[in-house]
Amino acid sequence: MENISSIIQNTKLIYPEIVLSLGIIVVLIFDLIFKNEKKRFLNYITLAVLAVVAITLRLTNSANNTLAFNIFQINQIAYYFKSIILLATFVVLLYLFTSKEVDNFVNRLGEFHLLILGMLLGMFFIVGAADLILIYIAMETMSLSSYVLSGFDKTKMRNSEASLKYLVYGSAASGIMLFGISLIYGSFATTNILVIKYLLLNNFIVNPIIVNFAIILLLVGISYKISAAPFHYWAPDVYEGAPISITAYLSVASKAAGFAMLINVLQTFVLKQNQGWIVYPVFDWKFILIILSVLSMFFGNFTALWQNNIKRMLAYSSIAHLGYMLLGIIAFSELGLVAVLSYFLIYLFMNLGAFYVAMVIADNYGIENIDEYKGLGPKLPFLGTTLAIFLVSLVGIPPLAGFIPKFYLFTALIEKDMILLSVIALINTVISLYYYIRVLKEMYLSNSERDDITEQNIDPLNKYIPILLSIPILLFGVYFSPIYEFLKNIVK
Repeated sequence: MENISSIIQNTKLIYPEIVLSLGIIVVLIFDLIFKNEKKRFLNYITLAVLAVVAITLRLTNSANNTLAFNIFQINQIAYYFKSIILLATFVVLLYLFTSKEVDNFVNRLGEFHLLILGMLLGMFFIVGAADLILIYIAMETMSLSSYVLSGFDKTKMRNSEASLKYLVYGSAASGIMLFGISLIYGSFATTNILVIKYLLLNNFIVNPIIVNFAIILLLVGISYKISAAPFHYWAPDVYEGAPISITAYLSVASKAAGFAMLINVLQTFVLKQNQGWIVYPVFDWKFILIILSVLSMFFGNFTALWQNNIKRMLAYSSIAHLGYMLLGIIAFSELGLVAVLSYFLIYLFMNLGAFYVAMVIADNYGIENIDEYKGLGPKLPFLGTTLAIFLVSLVGIPPLAGFIPKFYLFTALIEKDMILLSVIALINTVISLYYYIRVLKEMYLSNSERDDITEQNIDPLNKYIPILLSIPILLFGVYFSPIYEFLKNIVK
């Protein structure tokens, strides 16, 4: 009876994942039975599943700092990242109500929703995993869905190319990460990160060379998933070739899951003792992260300068933003982690909003190249204004919300006397200003070469969604104190 009671208590802690799994089954059954009603109802069914997941997620939040089946942890950080991923999924599903790319695979729309939910399930398990094997299995669940989704639109040759490149690079990264996990298991006889941390705190004897090498392999696999330079090769091609809804989803949700995975792995080997924080075995993980951060910022920003396709430009931009986010972990302070968490919240609205406007313009006018954005601002006032808000916020210019997390990042670095890193980040922010403003320059300072562009023929929903996404950017830019206090409590 005691075992049954324990299983029931543990099961309550993973209600969101259980509901999500049941939701996948419901969508699958609906897809098999109602062939002709897919496009009309599947979006609503999936949104309903997400709503129930959100409710159960809120209920499990009260069970803080607990373990389910000794391999799944429930804490405030996991709850926050799950909320970010869930919100990103909800916004991306709104894309499907207006995206004309859906018309290219409307007969397979059920499979599209199944893969989205499968990817979401994998990310949920990544965020809460307390075991390296579970992290790997969850990562593969997420990855396999994303490989297929990247090439889901078979009408475009570049979609298949994007999916194949993603698969090849992803398989290599997964193999490297799995090798690192095998070395960890060989050293500690366990893959549970909490047990490993306990052993290290009690001076468990290991071979530091093997463990350090294993940590490096784990960081390589994680760096690939978050598209940190020089492991970013897949990102530009996949972002350009995949359907825009999937591109937007990968740019936010998969990065959030990857960052949660990075924090979990680092927390295993960063120990708090009487003399302060130490890293055991002796491994300068900060140096590795600094290299990844600086390379991501410089490579992402400088390469984005030469891009003409707006999706590729935003892809390289996301690599640069990842470099900024890594700075918060490098600072290794309360304010640094607050900066990372706030960055993901604001980045969600900025990036998804920019991709949504790009999708609407591409769907209705066949425009993806920045040179063809000439004169679109006055002709598309709603879309032009909201795109300007998203791009200026991505730069980090006050009073828009994109300024807030960068301010926290710079402050955290200066507090830790990392002046050089803060200067490098500032230089990269100035570099990014050029390619973001270039889009606005084409939209508002150049004359249009087309007379068929007007906002009157656009679905009203295509106007409301960008406005909805821009409101938090305007609001949080001038009123961020409650969010700051909330994130501060999470970090503590």
